[in-house]
Amino acid sequence: MEKKSIVAFDFDGTITTKDSFFSFIIFTKGHFRLLLGLLACSFFLVAFMLRLYPRQKAKEKLFSFFYKSTPVDEFNRWGEAFMTKIDAMVKPEAIEAIKKHLDEKATVLIVSASIDTWIRPWAEKTGISEVLATRIEVDEENKLTGKFRTKNCVRQEKVNRLIAAFPNQDEYFLTVYGNNRGDKELVEFADKGWFRHF
Repeated sequence: MEKKSIVAFDFDGTITTKDSFFSFIIFTKGHFRLLLGLLACSFFLVAFMLRLYPRQKAKEKLFSFFYKSTPVDEFNRWGEAFMTKIDAMVKPEAIEAIKKHLDEKATVLIVSASIDTWIRPWAEKTGISEVLATRIEVDEENKLTGKFRTKNCVRQEKVNRLIAAFPNQDEYFLTVYGNNRGDKELVEFADKGWFRHF
């Protein structure tokens, strides 16, 4: 029996021309607020770059600065509205590849370190069936805590999340598209890996 085809795309830098995390902050808070956030969190960001502070904690510090205590409904609305900005960032070659795999009846998914809230609406509109990405934590009042509910979906965590979603590896042929070291483990795990293909 022929194996089914699963195709996993990284998002930032693979499908898009720029990082959606910072683009989303600018979209919701503006350039000046972004600069303030980078200054406020500079100690943690520098410590991360020097490998003295965990990536996830540094990212959470920055995320928390902008979005802690934001009602989740409002955050979700921003994610929906951000679709138009994503459309302007998408690489034409990436869209062509996505459509080609969809036409071939492959299961197409996005595996990303960015937040699923702003990826999922665009993915669903594009016909992509699954988004495996970093997910946010919400408190009992339905407000963002500023922390993540999952591990930051990068490097080995990308492999872990894909295996959790599709555990029977002998039943499918996995193709992966990535563009940086955060995708390395998933590209190497794939039956066919494309690195900086677009």
